[in-house]
Amino acid sequence: MAHGGGAAHAAAIANAIKASGAIIRVEGDTFAGILRKSDKPLIVYTQGGFLSTNHQYLTSYKGLIFYTKTREQIDLPKAIEIIVAEKMWIPQ
Repeated sequence: MAHGGGAAHAAAIANAIKASGAIIRVEGDTFAGILRKSDKPLIVYTQGGFLSTNHQYLTSYKGLIFYTKTREQIDLPKAIEIIVAEKMWIPQ
């Protein structure tokens, strides 16, 4: 039964992906470029980290969901709507 935990974890990830759709991970500069292409982008942001601080961002563009995690904050466009989340979990 040692393998049951791994199977349950894989099933949980599969279900999370089905619920959220595909999430595309990009580098911070690519994410910033996506934001510049939108007139009024909406992002979800949270600050996390255990040993060091990181900044996590999520946005949609043309029906796709983009995510990035950076050490430094991204310089965000002025015409942006931000939702600050308490926590963000992205399927691995």
